[in-house]
Amino acid sequence: MAEKIILDCDPGHDDAVAILLALGDPRIDLLGVTTIGGNAPLDKVTYNARAMLELAKATDVPVHAGCARPLVRKPKDAAYIHGETGLNGLELPEPTRPLDEGHAVNWIIDTIMGNKPNTITLVPTGPLTNIAMAVRLEPRIVGRVKQIVLMGGAYATGNSGPCTEFNVQCDPEAAHIVFNEKWRSLTMIGLDLTHQALCTREYQKMIAAANPRLSGALNGLMDFFRSTYQDQEAFPDPPTHDPCAVAYVIDPGLIETRRCPIDVELTGTLTTGMTVADLRAQAPKDCTSQVATKLDVDGFWNLVAAAVRNLG
Repeated sequence: MAEKIILDCDPGHDDAVAILLALGDPRIDLLGVTTIGGNAPLDKVTYNARAMLELAKATDVPVHAGCARPLVRKPKDAAYIHGETGLNGLELPEPTRPLDEGHAVNWIIDTIMGNKPNTITLVPTGPLTNIAMAVRLEPRIVGRVKQIVLMGGAYATGNSGPCTEFNVQCDPEAAHIVFNEKWRSLTMIGLDLTHQALCTREYQKMIAAANPRLSGALNGLMDFFRSTYQDQEAFPDPPTHDPCAVAYVIDPGLIETRRCPIDVELTGTLTTGMTVADLRAQAPKDCTSQVATKLDVDGFWNLVAAAVRNLG
């Protein structure tokens, strides 16, 4: 049985790869894409999500726009990494399917409540505002979700700050809500893991060669992503964060994890938005959260290449 997922994202170059991976791997049943303001403003990331589905010839997948700003704080974006459109570096096709009606938060709730318990996985790869709003509006979804696998946070070094990761720092109050709910299972795919998923030129050649129809788009994505990471973050190649969360749902054996309590700092002068993972000792028996620690890099990129190839 394919894993039913809702992908809550803010495309974003790495989100775009996550969409392709979710569409191309037969072990995933992508129920829908919901969008959240993050890497770029909401209107732009929503357009990008629709355009990526158009590119992949997957216009049957619904897209619902979500929250345009954090719960409390002013919006911020990552144009310095993703460009003004959120997906600079490639020409996207014009979406033919209209944006689906209904707010993302309501659609998330309705979809979870309308399916059997323990059958839907939430995969948020942007700020957690939509998920926090859904939890507050309908707390029963927490007990019905199979697992939540999110890209965000870091238990060591951050990126938007010394110890803060961009998605969580955008809306730390929303992240605090999500991390403190009693999910059956919550896996934090943080920077500690995703910084191992560097798209080297060799891996880029492999995934582009897997599908000649998509090779131009994939090369455009990664060439731009590499240039901004080299200029802004001094990375030789871009860390491709978001598909790591989808990859964990497909094949948990690719990613080593460690069970531990996780919370979010809200009041620190230098640490607001830090995901604090308590790694001091063995986790309590009732702990259902874990952090990702080690990636099978070759296995991950082979998974991405196979999915891209399946998109035909």
